Amino acid sequence: MEPHEKTSEWDSLLVRYQMVRQKTEELVAPLVIEDYGVQTMADVSPPKWHLSHTTWFFETFVLAPTGVPQFHPHYRYLFNSYYETVGQFWPRNQRGWLSRPTVAEVFVYRHAVDERIEKMLRGLSSEDFRDILPTVVLGLNHEQQHQELLLTDILYNFSVNPLKPLYRETRLGDKSPPPEAQWISFAGGLQPIGYDGRGFCFDNETPRHQEWLDPYQLQDRLVTNEEFLAFMTDGGYENPALWLSAGWQMVQEFGWKAPLYWSFEDGEWCEFSLGGMRPISWNGPVQHVSYFEADAYARWAGARLPRESEWEVAAGSVSVDEGTFLDSRRLTPNAVKGATDGRLRQMFGELWQWTQSSYSPYPGYYPTSGALGEYNGKFMSGQQVLRGGSCVTPADHIRPTYRNFFPPNARWQFSGIRLARDAHD
Repeated sequence: MEPHEKTSEWDSLLVRYQMVRQKTEELVAPLVIEDYGVQTMADVSPPKWHLSHTTWFFETFVLAPTGVPQFHPHYRYLFNSYYETVGQFWPRNQRGWLSRPTVAEVFVYRHAVDERIEKMLRGLSSEDFRDILPTVVLGLNHEQQHQELLLTDILYNFSVNPLKPLYRETRLGDKSPPPEAQWISFAGGLQPIGYDGRGFCFDNETPRHQEWLDPYQLQDRLVTNEEFLAFMTDGGYENPALWLSAGWQMVQEFGWKAPLYWSFEDGEWCEFSLGGMRPISWNGPVQHVSYFEADAYARWAGARLPRESEWEVAAGSVSVDEGTFLDSRRLTPNAVKGATDGRLRQMFGELWQWTQSSYSPYPGYYPTSGALGEYNGKFMSGQQVLRGGSCVTPADHIRPTYRNFFPPNARWQFSGIRLARDAHD
């Protein structure tokens, strides 16, 4: 590698590293010190833990293999998430117990690791740079995942507080009615699925393979709040015939009657958001619903949820840039505006879209070797795949082959519904 090529590639990686790390700190800027340690359920992590764990990742997988000493002897244990091959870790449901290290100490930790990473990268030979580059890039994508989780967790933490704190002022949506949903047809056939070799991917997007799809249709937009209210008004949460058995158990056990964050106040439905409590925008896409709710709605509507392969093939006709992402600072999904034009809308950004596909390995899949093999592969049981990204996903983090996954009862994510059906329906 020529010197000027080395400088260009090194500088490009350093700039990206600095931008991603700074973005995480920008996201916690609206918080007060008391917010950083709150954990209101086991699936949520305190903001302080997100700041620490993303730093732990770089320290453990990038710095430690090169012989750089640990910043603190206990952080390897406190901020490990689930990497059994790295060692023991503090229980997930007890992350909110950790009043120490302080928030100030966590920021010292972050900045110390950043300095060490940057110094290390600048001193690497071309060969060593090539060896470590994939792990650094993985770490940056890992941190972007936590940027999204950070906001979803802040929203949930704030939602259970009777004061309903405001994270940040956000714009209210346009109230113009959305166009009537249209069905878009796809021929099916033998289709390539998975990572196509361009740019970064997680190992669960590989290998690229062929899948047979029967002809199918997708609705051109996401299901709206008004449409979901019709399901509720028609007794959707009271009709066991619409629900999978495990979903009906959730309805009974937890008393689900509406999407998470909906409440009926002073004669109208309201929704809690990162912009505070506000009247529901009926033309906006329904959000914070579980797979069970999405599936029940689809049955009620005489349709089904898309398979992930159907979604991916259809998404090939849409630009990733069309959606609302974290970069917009909107923090809530946009409604569809204007008349339908026979194309798919809201495929990327806005809300993660539940699919009826269980999260399982592609044919020929092998997890990454070593501890990083625990990143995705160990979770391929009891989860559903979601596609498309959301309004709190970084724009450069998403792609058509991206496979997100959550348990079917998860509601605190920015998740929505797109309907599908077989072409003959």
